[in-house]
Amino acid sequence: MNLSVSIQPGGLNLREFMAQIWWIFLGGGLGALGRWWVSGWVATRVGETFPWGTLVVNVSGSMLAGFLAGLMLPEGRWWLPSEVRQFLMLGICGGYTTFSSFSLQTLHLMQEREWLAAVGNVGLSVVACLTAVWLGYTLALWLQTFRNG
Repeated sequence: MNLSVSIQPGGLNLREFMAQIWWIFLGGGLGALGRWWVSGWVATRVGETFPWGTLVVNVSGSMLAGFLAGLMLPEGRWWLPSEVRQFLMLGICGGYTTFSSFSLQTLHLMQEREWLAAVGNVGLSVVACLTAVWLGYTLALWLQTFRNG
C-alpha cells in the first residue's frame, strides 16, 4: 500500500502545477489554523502544565490521516483525484500536524511487517527530534550572548 503523494510536477503543465501548489497551500493554512485553535482550546480548559493541546493535535491529526488514508485507498470507494488527496493529506493534515505523516509512515512499516524499521523510526524520530530541538535552542541561547557586545 503506497500512500505517498508525489511532489513532482510529472507531466503537468504550469497551470496544473500551480493549481496543485495553491490547493496544498490553502490546505496547509487551514490545517495550521486548526492546530492553533484546537491546541488553544485544550490549553484553556486543562491548563498548560503539560502540553495537552499539542498531544491532542498530534493524536487527532494522526487519526485523521489514518482515516483519510483508509478512505482513499485505490481499491476503496472514496478514491479521489490527486489534487483532493494532496489538499487533504499534504495540506490540511500536514498543516495540522507533521506527526500525522510520521504516524502513517510508521503504520505502513508495521503493516509491511518491517518491525525493526518501525521501531527504529519511532526511536530515531523521538531521539533525533529532541536532540535537534535542544541543539537549536542551545544555539539560539549561544547567539544571544553576542547580541550586546
